[in-house]
Amino acid sequence: MNIADAVYHTVHDYPGGCESLAPRLKTVEGKPMSAGVLRNKANPNSHTNVMGLAEADQIIAVTGDHRILDALEANHGRVGVRVDSDTPASDMAVLELVTHVWCANGDVGKEVERTLADGRVERHEIKRVRAAIYRTQQALNAMLMRLEDMAEPEGHR
Repeated sequence: MNIADAVYHTVHDYPGGCESLAPRLKTVEGKPMSAGVLRNKANPNSHTNVMGLAEADQIIAVTGDHRILDALEANHGRVGVRVDSDTPASDMAVLELVTHVWCANGDVGKEVERTLADGRVERHEIKRVRAAIYRTQQALNAMLMRLEDMAEPEGHR
């Protein structure tokens, strides 16, 4: 998903849409944002109001929706991983992450199979494969971070 679409869907998928989300956001002057301004900022076809990074950060914080961040990372060949500092590192926690990796790998296989089923590879199909691979990378990185949290210090036996 591109950044403009991620902003649009994040704003409009929020319960109550622009009207509900806008008052929870602050403008540069510290005032609540109007629904009309937010609607324009989230409209990929509007160039009158442009979404800034600080505003995108506020939207992510208020909504808990990370699609904007995921789109930025994907555009730059990076993968973000949620850091759950309140989740204790344990064998069960790692096993849970392994199951996420298996599911994500299965999603990649399904998307590749769907892509090749008709003997042609189309651009929109590549987007689905890319998204599935991205989710797998996230799952693998989360598992690695959890294992790193469990690792004993160097030289410790």
